[in-house]
Amino acid sequence: MSVVKSPLSEENLKVVGDALQGALVDLVDLALVGKQVHWTIVGPRFRSVHLQLDEVVTTARTHADTVAERASALGVPPDGRAATVAATSGIETAKSGWTEDTDAVRALVAGLGAVITRMRERIEATAEPDPVTQDILIGLTRDLEKHHWMFQAENVNGR
Repeated sequence: MSVVKSPLSEENLKVVGDALQGALVDLVDLALVGKQVHWTIVGPRFRSVHLQLDEVVTTARTHADTVAERASALGVPPDGRAATVAATSGIETAKSGWTEDTDAVRALVAGLGAVITRMRERIEATAEPDPVTQDILIGLTRDLEKHHWMFQAENVNGR
């Protein structure tokens, strides 16, 4: 049952709905991983990386809401439940215990890189069926790429 009717064809709605659901899962998990690392980071760069992690979490949460609301506007019920995120996310799970600052930076470089790769695939997939959704994905990918760049700059020479 759908109480919201999409202006998109069923075929286009499937492509766009899948892209939005995948983006939602990635963003929710990115926020969770970012917070877990934020809470457990230790090391000489604790403060700067700790604050940088909060910026990533804020970005991920803000865009997750936008993505979920876009899905709802198209009649696709978004699913950000913990079980769904755990079962379908492509981000490596944060390790338990304390996280050295250098490991935190490497984890974020890898996690952001994985999400950005999938977002770029979604951008391509939504170009024809729904440029409005594509625009949302482009904007959020731009923001994630900025964070990715900043964490890569923290990881000079693999430190």
